[in-house]
Amino acid sequence: MSVATAEDLFVAELKDIYSAEKQAVRAFPRIAKAVESEEVREALQEHLEQTKQQVERLDRVFEILEKRASGKTCEGMKGLLEEAFSHVEEIEDGPVRDAALIGALQKVEHYEISAYGTVATLAEAMQQEEIHQLLVETLEEEKQTDEKLTQVAGPVNSAALGQGDGEEEDEDEDLEDEESEDETDDEDDLEEDDDEEEVDEEDDVEEAPKKASSKSTKKSKR
Repeated sequence: MSVATAEDLFVAELKDIYSAEKQAVRAFPRIAKAVESEEVREALQEHLEQTKQQVERLDRVFEILEKRASGKTCEGMKGLLEEAFSHVEEIEDGPVRDAALIGALQKVEHYEISAYGTVATLAEAMQQEEIHQLLVETLEEEKQTDEKLTQVAGPVNSAALGQGDGEEEDEDEDLEDEESEDETDDEDDLEEDDDEEEVDEEDDVEEAPKKASSKSTKKSKR
């Protein structure tokens, strides 16, 4: 749709948010299945129910404005959710993936906080009191969700760091085992060299009398 007035901008922004929320409703259950932390999963489930209510509020907003809600795809939300799904595909199940998904979800929340803040301010300027109240209610929920994700990120990040330390310890142990094996091989090689030298010395000792005997025999013949 073309945007020529503040009212046009307001409707365009609302349609963008509506598309974003619809995408989130479809995506959150998939992301919830990919997390290991029960706290993160519960936060997602809770926010999914909130998001459904937020869609209903937007339906009410469009009803007041006598406008259609559909007609626009939010490319910003699409990109943010694609990033979240890339973490699911690229990172193994565990605390590190959970930490990455919390970060991706907070990007979603920050996007929505910004979007709802914009339309709430426009609604207030347009003196659309009921619409303003509906949008502010959703804005506060988005802020609360962001704060909750920050809280659950603490233990998840600690677990993710612990997982990394564990892998480093395993690598160090593997290196120590390899070095120990190399030292053992070197010792075996030295022992083999010593054995070979002893054999050579014994052979030289045995050959010496033979040479002396041979010389004596030659002299007696003369």
